[in-house]
Amino acid sequence: MNEKSLITLEYHKITERLAQYASSTAGKELCLRLLPSDSLPDIELAQTETKDALTRIYKKGGISFSGLKDIRASMKRLEIGSTLNIEELLSINKLLEITKRIKTYSRKEHGDDTEDSLDERFRQLEPLTPLSAEISRCIISEDEISDEASPTLRHTRRSIKSMNDKIRSQMNSLLNSSSMRTYLQDSVITMRGDRYCLPVKAEYRSQVPGMIHDQSSTGSTLFVEPMAVVKLNNDLKQLFLKEQEEIEVILATLSQQVSEYMEEILCNYELLVQLDFIFAKAFYAQEYKGTRPIFNSNGYISIRDGRHPLLDPQKVVPITIYLGKEFDLLIVTGPNTGGKTVSLKTVGLFTLMGQAGLHIPAHDGSELSVFTNVFADIGDEQSIEQNLSTFSSHMTNIVSILKKVDQRSLVLFDELGGGTDPTEGAALAIAILSHLHQRGIRTMATTHYSELKVFALGTEFVENASCEFSVETLQPTYRLLIGIPGKSNAFAISKKLGLPNYIINDAKKHISSQDETFEDLIADLEQSRRTIEKERLEIQEYKNEVKQLTLRIEKKEGRLDEQKENILRNANEEARKILAEAKAFADQTMKDFQKFGKENVSVKEMEQKRSELRSRMSHTEKGMALKTPERKKEHKPSDFRIGDTVHVYSMNLKGTISSLPNAKGMVMVQMGILRSQLPISDLEILPDEAVTVKKSSKSSSGGSKMSKAASISPEINLLGMTVDEAVAVLDKYLDDAYLTHLQQVRVVHGKGTGALRQGIHQYLRRLKYVKNFRLGEFGEGDAGVTIVEFK
Repeated sequence: MNEKSLITLEYHKITERLAQYASSTAGKELCLRLLPSDSLPDIELAQTETKDALTRIYKKGGISFSGLKDIRASMKRLEIGSTLNIEELLSINKLLEITKRIKTYSRKEHGDDTEDSLDERFRQLEPLTPLSAEISRCIISEDEISDEASPTLRHTRRSIKSMNDKIRSQMNSLLNSSSMRTYLQDSVITMRGDRYCLPVKAEYRSQVPGMIHDQSSTGSTLFVEPMAVVKLNNDLKQLFLKEQEEIEVILATLSQQVSEYMEEILCNYELLVQLDFIFAKAFYAQEYKGTRPIFNSNGYISIRDGRHPLLDPQKVVPITIYLGKEFDLLIVTGPNTGGKTVSLKTVGLFTLMGQAGLHIPAHDGSELSVFTNVFADIGDEQSIEQNLSTFSSHMTNIVSILKKVDQRSLVLFDELGGGTDPTEGAALAIAILSHLHQRGIRTMATTHYSELKVFALGTEFVENASCEFSVETLQPTYRLLIGIPGKSNAFAISKKLGLPNYIINDAKKHISSQDETFEDLIADLEQSRRTIEKERLEIQEYKNEVKQLTLRIEKKEGRLDEQKENILRNANEEARKILAEAKAFADQTMKDFQKFGKENVSVKEMEQKRSELRSRMSHTEKGMALKTPERKKEHKPSDFRIGDTVHVYSMNLKGTISSLPNAKGMVMVQMGILRSQLPISDLEILPDEAVTVKKSSKSSSGGSKMSKAASISPEINLLGMTVDEAVAVLDKYLDDAYLTHLQQVRVVHGKGTGALRQGIHQYLRRLKYVKNFRLGEFGEGDAGVTIVEFK
């Protein structure tokens, strides 16, 4: 990857931030040395590792590799037979403790058998718990070996303690003697070179036998080791030497045990460093809410709401940008500080981050392409030392880029052709971009030149884009708008800032009519875009409202279904209880009446039981949900006529009388397709449904009523209907025709494919009140008509 572009796009700042999330020194070094790859399999693997680590963080929380030290030098010393010191052994023990902690962290939860890219590394970790426990047992800290490290060390240290006690006891007896107090400068016991001494006045040196180990700065005090404790001090010194020898033996033993697991320990170290590096990428992605980009090798870039990772996340405005599919050259225009350079750097930096295995701060579904090189010419690179102007510096860089670029490169130009005469600069910029465009190289450039806007409008696979600017607030909105060239806002900004109108009007005279027309066209496009954007947002709001209403209706239907089920369940349960109670009561009543038949029971007692039964039945009827409607009037047989409309109490239905009452008071009643013989006591005659006829000019006064029969046609037309629609209409028509006592009717269905005719004939065969039916004869409509006769 081009080193200059890495610096230009500030990639090193990304790796420095990444290193802050690594715990170990070696992990931080891996972060700082991280470079983008141009191998798609390697990139996908690195992205998968970052994603899997991030998933584990979200599921189980964070993980720390703190305390991990580089133990490779210690392993080298072990190879040549050296003994490790306490600090080195503690570092190895710390590594094993971290290994154990990470191994525990890697365990899957119950029922979670999903494998990821990190499982193999976790499986290879060997905590070596017995070795770690042995080191912890023997070494307490960097300055202390445990008494329990060996029996010899424990015995030696007890002897040292005992010897110390003897020496102190002897020294205290000397201090407490009345003769010795006169010779001492202070009544204290001091140490000089691990030897117990007394501070003796110089003039009494000869009065205190012993060895002089030191004197005060004035020479008035001598530190004398009394002869009585010389041997004891010598014995103590021997014990200290013996203790040190035993410690060396313990360290050698531990080093020997560690050497048996050198390969496993080194493997643990390498794995932990790798995991520290991978989890650092995941922690960094979590911090800036990164997502995994989708990679392709077709040069297609599609960034959705991307945020520059080095800008304040609370202030940065997301941009949506795409390149490489519908066009391979994107020319961005707009005012200064409007976000053009940020958009350019975002595309370049996202490409570098993605190819380095880092997630990018953008929405899911963002796509990046794999490039072998990213070339960037961004910023003012004026060089006084090399005697180069801004234009010369940029052109030197561009020449270098054009020599190295190929079809798998991404090229980013900031203010291409700037720093020189606008006409020549625009011409050079068009020529350079045309050269790259003809070679199919993915290129993105920013500019202020109107010539480049026209070039983009008139060239295939080249697209304009602009950074939106609000004239009202004189502030850029930092939104990138693809497909719309940027409009020069110099006049509007100047007017807003208070420049007199006469100066602005005079300035407009110096603009060619062609340029003015072009700027007006851009303004119209911008206005159209805003209108469309506003309408799109309104449509989206409507869609959201419809979606919410749909959800509410679905929830309401769900509640209604649930209530219906509960009502039916409760009704069934209540019915079951009523039936059970009725059965029990009926059984008891039968037993009572059987007893009445066998035994001599009084009539009064039987009547009481019967009254109880009637009372219970009345109470049950009152509790029923459906009440039998009250009967308004009792009718005589002579009141009924054929065609009368009646209400059937027992069925709570409306019907039509189709026969006169017989001797038993029974009549035939047609209720839709149901025909039944019922007693007249179960019927109530309803008033006829009358049809009011308009008064004719020759009518005298009032309105006349005609019966339903006058409004029923002897023919029905079913042409153009489906079978289901035709049957529904025909059913109602035949009912009305039969009730009005028509002998036959004519059903027009047409010939066609015959499907409608067959469906109607199948339906007619099921009707009990149809005597027969046939196709029409010559003059009646032939096969397009069916004649139906009633019984």
